[in-house]
Amino acid sequence: MIKTIIFDFGDVFINLDKPATMREMNKHEIEELSESLLNINQKYEKGLISSEEFVKSYQSEYTQLQEEHFKNSWNAILVDFPEYRYQFLKKISEEKNYQLILLSNTNEIHIDWVKENVPFFEDFKACFDAFYLSHEINFRKPDAEIYEFVLKQHGLKPQECLFIDDTKENTDAAEDLGIHTWNIEPTREDVIDLFTAKKELF
Repeated sequence: MIKTIIFDFGDVFINLDKPATMREMNKHEIEELSESLLNINQKYEKGLISSEEFVKSYQSEYTQLQEEHFKNSWNAILVDFPEYRYQFLKKISEEKNYQLILLSNTNEIHIDWVKENVPFFEDFKACFDAFYLSHEINFRKPDAEIYEFVLKQHGLKPQECLFIDDTKENTDAAEDLGIHTWNIEPTREDVIDLFTAKKELF
C-alpha cells in the first residue's frame, strides 16, 4: 500500500520543451555542447558551482554569448505550469492520506524563472511535506544516492513509495531500490490521472 508519493517537477507539473534550449543557443552560433559543458551542466544541477560560475563557463567557450541571451536560452525549456495540476495536488495535500515529496533535478536559474512566472509557486511548494531540489541537496537523479537520501531522511520503506518521473533512467534507478514508479509520458498522460493510471497501487 502506497503511503508516500514522490513527484518530479518538470513534465509532471510544469510543461517542458526540452529541445528549446539548444534551438535558442543555435541562434547564438552554438551548435553542440562540448563534453566539458555537459559536465558543467551536471555540476550546476548538483549545486557544486554557482550561477555566476555556470554562466562564465559558457562564456569562456563562446565569447560572443551575453549573459542575458544565455539565460533566456537556458530558460527556454520552461513553458508553463497549468494551474489545474496545482489544484489537483492541493486536494491530495488537504486530504492528508499520503506523504507528499517533490524530488527534482533543477538549478537556480530555472527556479528563479519559476518564482517569477508562476504566481502560485509558493502555495504549490507548501503542499509538500518535503521539497527537494537537486542543486540544494547536492544530489541528482538517476544516482542511487538521491533516492537513498530521501528514504533515509523520512524513514521510508521503498515498497510503500510511488515515484513519478518523465525520464525512464530515473524511474529505472528508483525501481532498482524497490520503489514503485510511474514513468509518465507527458504527451499522452497527465499527473491528474494518477489514481486511475496507477489504481492497482492504491
